[in-house]
Amino acid sequence: QVHVAESGGGLVQAGGSLRLSCAASGSIFSRNVMAWYRQAPGKTRERVATITTGGSTNYADSVKGRFTISRDNVKNTVYLQMNGLKPDDTARYYCNTVSLNLVWGQGTQVTVSS
Repeated sequence: QVHVAESGGGLVQAGGSLRLSCAASGSIFSRNVMAWYRQAPGKTRERVATITTGGSTNYADSVKGRFTISRDNVKNTVYLQMNGLKPDDTARYYCNTVSLNLVWGQGTQVTVSS
């Protein structure tokens, strides 16, 4: 099984920025479309950004223009640069493939204060 480890979350004021990282073990990372997901209390987990092996990206409307996903296939790491953060972005953030075939990590908490 391939495991992931997310990091980089924290407490930030509205309008601030954070950069999340997700390190994955194993070679499966470089062969898969990767994604960042988030889950707020009482809500279902939603996918916020995806990136193909070639670097093509896609974003949920709620984060488009503010978040940027990137990946380093040598380091088996995917990143999420989050700018212009809003209180509605408060959630626990996770990474996985779009097929959800990695073991879910602990996630990293992002809290945005107003």
